[in-house]
Amino acid sequence: MTTAIIIVAVVVVAAIAAFLLLRGRTAGGRGLRSRFGPEYDRVVARHGGDTKAAELELDDRVKRHGHLEQRPLTEEARARYAARWASAQELFVESPERSLAEADTLLADLSRERGFPAGNDFDERTDALSVHHAAHVQGYRRVHSAGSGHANTEEMREALMDARGLFEALLADGGSQREHGNGHLVKGHGA
Repeated sequence: MTTAIIIVAVVVVAAIAAFLLLRGRTAGGRGLRSRFGPEYDRVVARHGGDTKAAELELDDRVKRHGHLEQRPLTEEARARYAARWASAQELFVESPERSLAEADTLLADLSRERGFPAGNDFDERTDALSVHHAAHVQGYRRVHSAGSGHANTEEMREALMDARGLFEALLADGGSQREHGNGHLVKGHGA
């Protein structure tokens, strides 16, 4: 009799654990989708539709870069970056390629000054940016790739326009705010 009770108890505990594990995995996917927005879909597509692999990658990004504190900019730095962005936009009429190269360099400089990874590793920088500015990181990717000479003028114009969202988000004050994939700013460090 007691053996039967123990077996039933073990089966019930195992069933509850399995339910909680599956529920947690589903909630995690919804949480990552909500947090990363279009970036979630891009990573899933890059993994050939394998949501589990994509979620592991995105979860790893959050673990590596989620606690990154964005450093505030001084008013002088903010004005300097705003002037550089205006110059890059004006340059577009004369030379779209140079305009995008300047925008690409400017976003790298600005992100480094705000506390994102330094160095020449574009993928590491965009991974970190995607954790904090998921709604806008694709614009940076577009500027980076469109400036390589494989895009037509309209594609370069659209890339520059898309990148402006990340520029504005990085330029804004708010070192303790994080923008989620849905475009809303959220105070604090939680996901």
